[in-house]
Amino acid sequence: MDTAILISNKASNALPSRSIGAILIDMGKLTPDKAERILRLQRERGMRFGDAAIQLGLLSQDDIDHALSSQFDYPYLQKGESRVSEEVVAAYNPFSPQVETLRALRSQLMLRWFDADNGHKALAVTSAGSGEGRSFLAANLAVVFSQLGERTLLIDGDMRNPRQHELFGLDNRYGLSAVIAGRAGAAESIHRVPALVDLSVLTSGPTPPNPQELLGRAPFAELLQQLAPSYDAIIIDTPPGVECADAQMVAARTGAALMVVRKNVSHIAGVRTLADTLADAHVHVVGSVLNEF
Repeated sequence: MDTAILISNKASNALPSRSIGAILIDMGKLTPDKAERILRLQRERGMRFGDAAIQLGLLSQDDIDHALSSQFDYPYLQKGESRVSEEVVAAYNPFSPQVETLRALRSQLMLRWFDADNGHKALAVTSAGSGEGRSFLAANLAVVFSQLGERTLLIDGDMRNPRQHELFGLDNRYGLSAVIAGRAGAAESIHRVPALVDLSVLTSGPTPPNPQELLGRAPFAELLQQLAPSYDAIIIDTPPGVECADAQMVAARTGAALMVVRKNVSHIAGVRTLADTLADAHVHVVGSVLNEF
């Protein structure tokens, strides 16, 4: 996909409301006495607070970056503080080249598909076969959308081999299968992800004997319509497209799909078959992603 620059209409000129020192004290990274030492050095040498703290050996660059993310409302996690898997790299290392690539993809998707005025809020993430990084991409893409301030819902539509509850450390007793079958409500089944304030996850739920039929029923389409007003972006992980028809069922409901292809893993014949199948179902293929992660 071509690269593009996105200027969000949610940008704000408001200044941060709390100082970085106050944030670090609240986070337990500094005591008031240590903060005063940093402030003295900062004033004496005309340094930035973070540079003074690092010079004194009281904080690391990771501590400063984490505080800045809180100050500017750009949430991410530090390793060891959450049940979220480190595979969700956008949640832990948002300044890495990997995540910069994901942000570029986010920009393209906002330009090419997501448009509330046209009812374009949901997107299926598909791939031809297993092990191509579909769940990884869906999870990380949902995180970068939420970091932009978009109200984001990640749905695990893979009821055969679900992964999102493992990636986000969530209970999977209830989820999509239970909601569609009428055994649980959507509100009680959707999980908010702590520290990632604009991200919610609907796990797959218990494995049913008939996932394809469940996804093809009217309640799934009705669920998407019910959830749409509450979110800016709904990203749905799906099973491999050439192994079952679940992915096509989901994509037909969303109207659009993003295809994932993995270097040295995907077979071109399978990719072509999936693309043809989606076209036959009148699904708009927004683009394809070469996964090298």
